[in-house]
Amino acid sequence: MPKKKIINVEPETSFHTFTVDQVAEHYGTNTLEGLTAAEATNRLKVYGVNELQGNGGVKWYKVLWRQLANALVVILLIATALAFATKDFAEGGVILFIIIMNAAIGFWQEFNAEQTMEALRNMSSPTAQVIRGEARVTIPNNQAVPGDIMLFEDGDVIGADCRLFEVFNLETDEALLTGESLPVQKNLELIEEADQPLGDRLNMVFASTTVVKGRAKGIVTSTGMKTQIGKIATTLLEVDTNEATPLQKRLNKMAYFVFVAAVILVLIVFAVHKFQYSNEVAIYAISVAIAIIPEGMVAVVTLTMAFGVRRMAEVKAIVRRLSSLESLGAVTNICSDKTGTLTQSKMVAVRMWFPSDGFYRITGTGFIPEGDIFRQGETVQGAFQQDEEQIPTGSGSDHFLRTLQAASLCNMAELRRAHNPEANGEWNAIGDPTEIALQVLAYKAGLAKPDLIEQGFKLVAEFPFDSSVKRMSVLYQGPDTEEGPGDHFIFLKGATERVIGCCTHWRDGDIERSLQGEKGTELETFEDMVTEKMDALAEKGLRVLTLAYRRFEPQPGVDLVHDLKREEIEAEMVFLGLVGIYDPPRAESRPAVLKCYDAGIRVHMLTGDHPSTAAAIAKEVAIIPEDVSVKNNPLIMTAGQFDAMSDEEVDRLEELPRVVARCSPNTKVKMIAALHRRDLFAAMTGDGVNDSPSLKAANVGIAMGQSGSDVAKQAADIVLTDDNFATIVQAVAEGRRIFANIQKFVQHLMSANVAEILVLVVGLAIKDKDGHALFPMSAVEILFLNMVTSSPPAMGLGLEPASESNMQEPPRSAKQGLFSWEVVMDTFVYGLAMGILSFASFIIVLFGFNEGPLIGSECNQSWSEGCNGVFRSRATAYACLTMLLLCHAINCRALRSSGWSLKALKTLEHNRMLWLSIIIGALLCFPVIYIPGLNHDVFKHSALGKEWGLVAASVVLFIGFAELYKFIKRRTMTPLSILNSSALEMERMRTYMSTHSDSVMNVKK
Repeated sequence: MPKKKIINVEPETSFHTFTVDQVAEHYGTNTLEGLTAAEATNRLKVYGVNELQGNGGVKWYKVLWRQLANALVVILLIATALAFATKDFAEGGVILFIIIMNAAIGFWQEFNAEQTMEALRNMSSPTAQVIRGEARVTIPNNQAVPGDIMLFEDGDVIGADCRLFEVFNLETDEALLTGESLPVQKNLELIEEADQPLGDRLNMVFASTTVVKGRAKGIVTSTGMKTQIGKIATTLLEVDTNEATPLQKRLNKMAYFVFVAAVILVLIVFAVHKFQYSNEVAIYAISVAIAIIPEGMVAVVTLTMAFGVRRMAEVKAIVRRLSSLESLGAVTNICSDKTGTLTQSKMVAVRMWFPSDGFYRITGTGFIPEGDIFRQGETVQGAFQQDEEQIPTGSGSDHFLRTLQAASLCNMAELRRAHNPEANGEWNAIGDPTEIALQVLAYKAGLAKPDLIEQGFKLVAEFPFDSSVKRMSVLYQGPDTEEGPGDHFIFLKGATERVIGCCTHWRDGDIERSLQGEKGTELETFEDMVTEKMDALAEKGLRVLTLAYRRFEPQPGVDLVHDLKREEIEAEMVFLGLVGIYDPPRAESRPAVLKCYDAGIRVHMLTGDHPSTAAAIAKEVAIIPEDVSVKNNPLIMTAGQFDAMSDEEVDRLEELPRVVARCSPNTKVKMIAALHRRDLFAAMTGDGVNDSPSLKAANVGIAMGQSGSDVAKQAADIVLTDDNFATIVQAVAEGRRIFANIQKFVQHLMSANVAEILVLVVGLAIKDKDGHALFPMSAVEILFLNMVTSSPPAMGLGLEPASESNMQEPPRSAKQGLFSWEVVMDTFVYGLAMGILSFASFIIVLFGFNEGPLIGSECNQSWSEGCNGVFRSRATAYACLTMLLLCHAINCRALRSSGWSLKALKTLEHNRMLWLSIIIGALLCFPVIYIPGLNHDVFKHSALGKEWGLVAASVVLFIGFAELYKFIKRRTMTPLSILNSSALEMERMRTYMSTHSDSVMNVKK
């Protein structure tokens, strides 16, 4: 079971519920005079410096120690010491080289470790503007204290959490804290709810966020680690990231087992010799220990993972920790941020509504001004009509064209196409995301702002967007005509309720109808109608803006640049229509989510956005079914609802929510903890600072490389360089492939060890003339088999392509381990088969083919005429086991399907490493056996002749046995692939929602 992460977050004072006077009284400060220098110095001693504290960084010696403090490495070190103690320097040197190589690779990978706290520190503003002693002064930001009066202006990085008491058009970028992609408009209104999400605390600003527009003053309420970003830093420090990954745990368990088995076998060797020590007995004991230790295991695992890292880099995923790639194969749940991860983080206009024409649909995504506009008319029973009329570019009714003129001209955004050849004509945008969306819409309608300016529209005056009135207006003079100068027009855009309040008329086709009729109810009726249409757009998760205009008659002698008043300009407007804007999902997101369902993986969206927006995007990307209601949906919650539940209440939920809106950092960590309590293996994707704690707490943290902050990247295990959710599916597939391949080569290596142990243990029964046990294989032969013959094919198995059913199988259980019962069974069955055939060959040659003396003396040490039969028998056993191991590599490509069918053999061409290692391994057998001196003096065997026929027979028997064994498994065992289709998952969610519709939220529009 994954270790639970316990996060201790201190309760905070809800300063957003305090009046300005209450905050000032709480901290004993004055909004006009600020603190005195003496008081600031005293408070600095009490509260500490305003900076984030780290944990000391990464020490190189700790990284090196982690590489060596590994159970398998310890076993190899013991084997090395034994080899050197008996003066077997060749064996000891080779094993020591393996240890050093693996440690070097691991050290290099791990030393580029986490700098999360350093990245967080660098985000703090270096200086701050404060009022002290009635004077405005600039101080180092780390000297700011609670009670300071801090000033901000456009472009500042805010240095501390503050309660605002004076604002002017203030907008801040809080995406790194809340995940909200749009700038947040601040105000001074008191907030009554203490548990209001960060994104809705509009009378507060937070450390490390950025001022996008306007200026303000605030009272510092929190500094250093007590700020919201400081709490994130505290969470990062408290999350335990030293827990071993599943692969590390499994390799350690296997190493312990191997160690115990090696000790037992060494004791058996000494027991057979009645515990009488001699070099012969010690050498045999070392041979047995070497036979059971998979010397190539650590190197093959490390290099296989490194190859996996390279493969992932080719598909835009950078793996920061080798073992996390394997961990992806066990992922059961993916918790994803919305903005920039599932979506493009590019606002786009998709709907319009005009009182006389009804709804319009706009196609196209992103900044590219390509798409069509279709008139759909009014909805029928709440549904948009499918019968559409396309509006040709540059045409449409006067009402249509006037509305798009307003969208184009009441707009400060710029849309440009790059002319640099390297940019390939890519479109770029500058400005507010909402205005960019309106400008792209105008381009699609053939009314691009540059074109209108070229036609003669001239900007006369501008009233920029003001958060207090939530609207913007511009005064333009139209193109000159033959009769004289062009008419003047005022264009207005903003929040619907604020724009309607400025309107006295509404456009009904080409007719302007009054909202101030004889009945006196026209305005109320009109507002009800607009609200109904706005709700229809909001249900689609769209942000709604309203456009209006009027003709303007300038008075003689009035300076149109300096003398106009906003309240006079933004009056008696004519309502034009509504525009619905949303952040579109990536085209790849929906197929990626559906592939997750096919693979038995569930996807959760955790976002800072409004519930209706989050639910709409969730439907589009298939996180929840499209044909279900958002109201009272048990799979959709707000962070307020989820956070208010105790752990016990969360655990009682039959299903965890698939969509959680208005998330705070702790909400995401709480979701990860809830998944862990259910024994689920969670991956978390994100890009902002607000995602860092959950990235750390998750089993696999995945950060966005383009839009992600340095903090998120450092906190993550894997970084997606293309910010594409679909890449996660490829990463999961690669993780599954890696684990399956590790099982394949572990089975191959351990089968070889089982075969060698069988031969050596049974060989204890054969004695030479001196009464010493006769080596069926020499120590060097065993080491050569383990390192040269077996390891390269094992490495080739580590590079095997994914099977066809790789992403149609359920996630692997984190408890399963490297050795499932089937893999253990296969390891022993194949190992025993190879060992029996190899030892049988040894016995047949020794007692059947030997024409000289049966067994001489000291045949374990050197060749003599009396030992010729023993040396030939040893060579036969070695050649037999060599060929069987190479054939077994083909068996290990699949647990159950045939490895020797024509179809399977043809796929070998896709794994060059494997077939080359098999060919080279077979060829190397010949010089080892036939080169004089090398065969007698080093490998302790002789050249072969007719014995090759016995080797060939053993190979044929082994292949036949392996195919029969797999056939029996296919007929008697449960299929590996289990159907987890996306259609079944969608139907399961529908059933759950229909039976639990009374438990959660009623979405507020």
